[in-house]
Amino acid sequence: MITVYEEKHLKNPGTYDDADLILKLYDLRREERMRSARKWVMSQPPFAKREQFLTACPPGSEENASFRMVTSYWDMASSFIVAGILNGELFFRSNTFELVLVWERVSRMVPETRETHKNPLYLKNLEEVAGQFIEFLRKNAPGYYENISATLEKQIQAR
Repeated sequence: MITVYEEKHLKNPGTYDDADLILKLYDLRREERMRSARKWVMSQPPFAKREQFLTACPPGSEENASFRMVTSYWDMASSFIVAGILNGELFFRSNTFELVLVWERVSRMVPETRETHKNPLYLKNLEEVAGQFIEFLRKNAPGYYENISATLEKQIQAR
């Protein structure tokens, strides 16, 4: 009997090139400045409004540079999945939950930022892939995303 997991993998297995790209993306995350930026972003509670973001990350600041570095990295990595260059399931299985945590930290302010800058594409790849990753987690790790989401919601309320 073939399980759902095995059946899905037989239909769309990852390739050597997928694995190689994932390892290259991981290597980029290890760069010292990126590691520092990731640490800072992960230390921030989610931004409920663009105003909170601008207070924490004023233009020209190190915080703003860190924010842009991390969000553009995850948006770029997500674009590979959206464009079909990278196997999404292999990416989800081999990656941490960080992509979703970054999205959860910015998702509430993204609509206002898109409107302000007249850029509907701002972090669109990240949004799409975070949604796919969340669905993957709901199917394969029931309750995990909901627990993390509840914790982040408490951080927003405390902000």
